[in-house]
Amino acid sequence: MARTIGIDLGTTNSVVSFIDGSRVEIVPNPEGSPLTPSVVYYKSGEDIIVGEVAKRQIVASPDRVVRSVKRIMGKRFEDVSEDEREELPYRVTELEDGMAGVLIDEDVRLRPEEVSADILDKLRAYAEDFIGDEVAEAVITVPAHFNDQQRTSTKAAAEMAGLDVQRIINEPTAAALAYGFGGDHSGCIAVFDFGGGTFDVSILEIHGDVFEVLATNGDNQLGGDDIDQRLIREVCDRIVTDTGIDATADRTAMQRIREAAEKAKCELSNLNSTTISLPFIVADERGPQHFELEISRAEFDAMMEPLFERLLTPCRRALEDASKTIDQLRDVVLVGGSTRIPRVQELVTEFFGREPNRSVNPDEAVSAGAAIQSAVITGSLREVLLLDVAPLTLGIELAGGVFKSLIDRNSTVPCEARRRFTTVVDNQTTVLVHVLQGERKKASENHTLARFRLTGIPPAPKELAEIEVHFQIDANGILAVSALDLTTGLHTGVVVENYGEIGSRRGEIESLLESAESALDEDDAFVRFSARRAKAERMQARANAVIDAAADIIEEEHLKSLKENMLRLDLAMEAMDEGRMSLIEDELEAIVLDYEQNAGIQRALSAALGGELDPVARSNKSGTLRMPTDTHFDNEDLPANVRSHTDGSRVVRKPKPPAPPPARPPATPTSTPPAVEDSSVESYDEAADWMPPEPDGMAEPDPTPSGIAVPKRFRTESDTSADDFDPTAIPPPPPSS
Repeated sequence: MARTIGIDLGTTNSVVSFIDGSRVEIVPNPEGSPLTPSVVYYKSGEDIIVGEVAKRQIVASPDRVVRSVKRIMGKRFEDVSEDEREELPYRVTELEDGMAGVLIDEDVRLRPEEVSADILDKLRAYAEDFIGDEVAEAVITVPAHFNDQQRTSTKAAAEMAGLDVQRIINEPTAAALAYGFGGDHSGCIAVFDFGGGTFDVSILEIHGDVFEVLATNGDNQLGGDDIDQRLIREVCDRIVTDTGIDATADRTAMQRIREAAEKAKCELSNLNSTTISLPFIVADERGPQHFELEISRAEFDAMMEPLFERLLTPCRRALEDASKTIDQLRDVVLVGGSTRIPRVQELVTEFFGREPNRSVNPDEAVSAGAAIQSAVITGSLREVLLLDVAPLTLGIELAGGVFKSLIDRNSTVPCEARRRFTTVVDNQTTVLVHVLQGERKKASENHTLARFRLTGIPPAPKELAEIEVHFQIDANGILAVSALDLTTGLHTGVVVENYGEIGSRRGEIESLLESAESALDEDDAFVRFSARRAKAERMQARANAVIDAAADIIEEEHLKSLKENMLRLDLAMEAMDEGRMSLIEDELEAIVLDYEQNAGIQRALSAALGGELDPVARSNKSGTLRMPTDTHFDNEDLPANVRSHTDGSRVVRKPKPPAPPPARPPATPTSTPPAVEDSSVESYDEAADWMPPEPDGMAEPDPTPSGIAVPKRFRTESDTSADDFDPTAIPPPPPSS
């Protein structure tokens, strides 16, 4: 019978374990150690060496040895900075699809997934030899702030190694499972996971067999490797000072320095001082030069203090997000080899006001937790309910460039959310769903995850169609997004992958949250103005409808005033002058309302609303979704003129259905404006939310930066300036029909 295992695929070292009866067994490697270095030596052709033996080849063959490949897992080449590429102990190259890869030589370019697959394959072989049985399934851990692409890449690596991935779980969560396994540890705990390449802190609530993650935070570019790199730079600077020779140009010398720095770091966890000795490290016309540096623990701590200080901010944020205080914590659990550094332990004690819990092995806890989860999945252990969280807010872009969240940051996963949206323009047959991740209310300031289209929507007046957008995060933390036209049942979607990484650059999670906080007033002002703009555009639409419906009876003075005021309103919106906008709207309202109350004009307007639209308006329009006028944003994010409904029932609309259009050849599709939420209401007030059809000239609008169309007849030269178009806020035009 095939067995199942738990794997901690680490940046520096990896560990594999399994459940034997009710005990966790750590699988040793051939050298007898539970830790297998995450290092691969590509000797030649099919000759691949993994682990300790590969690590010994770093100095002799630096170009053919790959370590710390996890740091570029699932990243695009453009997202790996030049500084990062220089610091990594292997050559980073751009692959054909734009992803970051490893350059062994000109003929051998490897994906990070392939390197990780070689490590996983060796770990699987170790487990099979130790257990004496075939291993087919595994639970694999990843840093809590790994994004969707990084998780997908990790899963792909495991499948390449012949493993069926039962679950991908976060490393701090796995460590909490190991901490709570086999005993009564109910209460709130903090898991402080400081490993070789990443730092995560999670706040969890344990109730018997229920492990609930309340919040998580961290830094995906802060780990033992960064400490090594800081010490490496210090050594290189001292070598230049002592010898006048730059060692960074010599790859073999750099590997020796790297090894010496790592060794010194480990020794200073137990000793008060150590000596870095590097004979024959560089050479010039004077001959070989030697280098020696004695460093004390105090000097080491002072050198690393800027890095250590970065550990505290995620801890504060995690506690705030979990709505917990330090006094409410039962324990602080240390995980990861870097927590052995004395200064790190001191910081943890000072911050949390207590000695950390050392009941779990910091190197083995994550793998042990993965093994426990694998045994639960297969039924070997009693059920343990594991509730993890999403690290960042997920949502879509609405009309006006507003970001609408569907799944909030720190929502428990697996989870899903469904929201209803509607169309932007009359007879819109395609919508573009722009999926984003981030904490800003301005869509263009968040990160794009994916864009996809739902096509084939029946032509209808705007805001009549109901499009349901569905977000779902599975147990592995992988996001799937779909859109459904509730009228026809048409459905499309995407599993989000191959996007620029979120939270994987140095300190990005922390900077994203800080940016959102500092820009809160700016974002609120942006949302308010977007709502104000929507109200102004509604007024313009009413004025245009009156101009068309009352063409035979409208006074020339009134017609001139309407056109001039609509142009002035466009300019006021462009200048974001809300005072002028209000004055102009009042002038328009006075004229428009007088004509709307005319019985003859009302009949013409009703006929237009009923579907007798201008033939030009029968084009196959495309757009993203937008928030309809009978819904509201959470936290007053919606326009001021929008009514709020809280009864929780679905929308029931009453406007007269459009008449079947006469047979005409299809028009050229238009550019794509943005979208709108359709929340639930019991009834629909036709008079309150009535909106006239767009007149000729608005049928095929060009998108403005906000995604709202400005009528061509009133467009100024600046409205079509290339500088006004924001490619992150405006969807690309659809293909020709």
